[in-house]
Amino acid sequence: MLNLTRLLTGASTEGDALRYSSHARHAEKGVSADRGPVVVWNTTRACNLSCRHCYANATPSGDSNELTHREALAFIEDLASFRVPVLLFSGGEPLLREDLLVLIRYAADRGIRPVVSTNGTLITREIAMQLKEAGTGYVGVSLDGLAAQHDRFRGREGAFQLALEGIRHCREAGQRVGLRYTLSRHTLPDLEGILQLIEEEGIPRACFYHLVYTGRGKELQAEDVSAAEAREAVLRLIRAVQDFQRRGVHTELLTVDNHADNVLLYHYIRQHRPAEADQALSLLYNNGGNRSGIAFGCVDARGMVYPDQFSRDQTQALGSIRERPFSAIWSDPAEPLLVSLRDRRPLLKGRCQACPSLDLCNGNFRARAMASGDYWGEDPSCYLSDQERQTIPAWPAGGSGTC
Repeated sequence: MLNLTRLLTGASTEGDALRYSSHARHAEKGVSADRGPVVVWNTTRACNLSCRHCYANATPSGDSNELTHREALAFIEDLASFRVPVLLFSGGEPLLREDLLVLIRYAADRGIRPVVSTNGTLITREIAMQLKEAGTGYVGVSLDGLAAQHDRFRGREGAFQLALEGIRHCREAGQRVGLRYTLSRHTLPDLEGILQLIEEEGIPRACFYHLVYTGRGKELQAEDVSAAEAREAVLRLIRAVQDFQRRGVHTELLTVDNHADNVLLYHYIRQHRPAEADQALSLLYNNGGNRSGIAFGCVDARGMVYPDQFSRDQTQALGSIRERPFSAIWSDPAEPLLVSLRDRRPLLKGRCQACPSLDLCNGNFRARAMASGDYWGEDPSCYLSDQERQTIPAWPAGGSGTC
């Protein structure tokens, strides 16, 4: 996750300490000195939509073997003792899980920041207030384009309007909320409209996701944006951050799931704001690029642990929390996939193998490489030119930017 607003304007928000402090750089073992990883939990596979890119292959009925309420409480208790800073409640659609609000409150009471990732269609005024009262730190609502495109992409007419109303209800309740948008050939034409909507609605945060080819998203691989389109979309967001800053629009923009963005942003800052380049580079080095299996993990609805939410092949399963606690699985020094991900440089192939920018990217997403046939192959979504990859300076003197 790359916070364009933080790197371009210096404005820091909650979460940046996890991404850009010198502390973040030293989490290679998977557990830092004082906290565990950020965890995504797919609380249920049930969903009221049928999204074309769903990585969890959600269904209307969900999964009959999902974690029980008692198991969920024990899971959260373990995460708290493991000092996990953030638990992201995802799905399917997490609001279809009847005990969601109880679980959010349970996590918040134990010092974990609860975050909810939702399609937004079920957020009434009452639900928005309940999310706020339960201690939810942030709600991310998916809007993949304007009304017609979003409804096609999400498989339900009227889904856009319901999601937008969900965002509005959260704002009225004082619940921190933002927009989530997935970049694809289908959604790209609405990027300008989404930026305009963000400003018109006063949406304080927006995350722009690059498509990852897993779950139903595998079917969209051939329909992903081109390298040139991905690059131009990120540059457009960079310009939007600067435009918002000039006009006093207080919206935080981030890109997610393509760590080539880190390198592109550095070169942009070096070209246009050279006095700030060393500081930006230091922060990006602290971030370290992809941290799947390092500072980021996932647990599915049945309790299986994975390095991230997109690594769903059984060869990438690390174990079940029904058999061992998450903390034990994540800390196991003999788990081969975690060991490999935490020192992946010798295993990477293709352009990634000897890439001079590897310390800013860390090989990008292994799930996309896997979709192309080799888990350790190059990520096909890397749009960087050879010159861009080869002209990254060594880590600046001192080597530890501040958040």
